[in-house]
Amino acid sequence: MGLFDLFTKGKKETLDRGLEKTKGSFFSKLSHAVAGKSKVDDDVLDELEEILVTSDVGVDTTLKIIQRIENRVLRDKYIGTDELSIILREEIANLLIENNSEDLDDFSLPAGVIKPYVIMVVGVNGVGKTTTIGKLAYQFKEKGYSVYLGAADTFRAAAIEQLDIWGQRVGVPVIKQKMGSDPASVAYDSVSSAKANGADVVIIDTAGRLHNKIGLMNELSKIKNVMSKVVDGKPDEVLLILDGSTGQNAFEQAKQFTAATEVTSMAITKLDGTAKGGVVIGISDQFKIPVKYIGLGEGLNDLQVFNRKEFVDSLFGK
Repeated sequence: MGLFDLFTKGKKETLDRGLEKTKGSFFSKLSHAVAGKSKVDDDVLDELEEILVTSDVGVDTTLKIIQRIENRVLRDKYIGTDELSIILREEIANLLIENNSEDLDDFSLPAGVIKPYVIMVVGVNGVGKTTTIGKLAYQFKEKGYSVYLGAADTFRAAAIEQLDIWGQRVGVPVIKQKMGSDPASVAYDSVSSAKANGADVVIIDTAGRLHNKIGLMNELSKIKNVMSKVVDGKPDEVLLILDGSTGQNAFEQAKQFTAATEVTSMAITKLDGTAKGGVVIGISDQFKIPVKYIGLGEGLNDLQVFNRKEFVDSLFGK
């Protein structure tokens, strides 16, 4: 077995382990719904609808999935309950394929980008934002990229300290100022330093408070504008971090941040500690914004690039 095969196996095991609670809860409910029944009828579909909603797939996405299965029942005339998980797997996979961009294979930067590649990270406090930034910096560094971090969440001293600790742990520079400094000034310094030193990647942390939509919009717009003065077209990516364990609250946060700024990608964290992994399906579908990363544990390697096929394979099993 080669090094790549070992890496792939380890990644799959992490994914399987991270989705274990979601899978166990979902299939336990599904088995109960079809117990004693031989075909997929209205009662089974009603139960399936409830299972998907309570797994935090979301009402709108659940109704799409149910409609697709109803269409197949009408077309095929008879679908046994033993086929339900296979059909469900196919329809969820199709839904993810329709509503996302291409899957990432690893943490490589897109081809042809003007360096430094700048990622502005947004999200409320407590979702694992700073931890995700640290793990992302580690993964980029493992790929051979030079990385800078910018501590532009100057609202809390703890946020600056936490990012600084991650910088030391991973071995990357952190650009920071004192608490209460202008976040845009920190972002400007971070991109300027990275550009001057020929860095490949800059990851900018931002304040995680949802004080109000207008205030948030103005602050994030100012940060984006000053970075584009250093290198035109920056940031390259606005990455929204969501806590998968909060279920429907993650949907609400996504609504708030997508209304406040142009979110281009998402990372969903803490999937290993919850049975609400269905939130990945619903958020992918409802917001039409690529889920690029998923968090599956505390380890540095437990942040993975999101691959739709691998996710569905792990959720349903081979």
